[in-house]
Amino acid sequence: MHTVTKKCWKPSSINKEHPIVQAGIALGRTTYGSPTTSDQSLLDIQSIKVGPGDSARSHTADEFVYVDEIKEGIELYVKMLEQLM
Repeated sequence: MHTVTKKCWKPSSINKEHPIVQAGIALGRTTYGSPTTSDQSLLDIQSIKVGPGDSARSHTADEFVYVDEIKEGIELYVKMLEQLM
């Protein structure tokens, strides 16, 4: 007899009052449910999904990110982390 296990996809979430979420909001970011799935759905911890580029282009056949969007993403990550220190 074989047992088949199936990894279930589940939505991840994080409390809007969490310091990292509040850091993003303070920098003008808004919260919303992502239109795409990722490995984040496999995590059993609170998490955020934030990255450079346009979500409409992600996970498509012609997915791409502009260099300026990568630079903006790096700046955002640094500013968010600075607020936690």
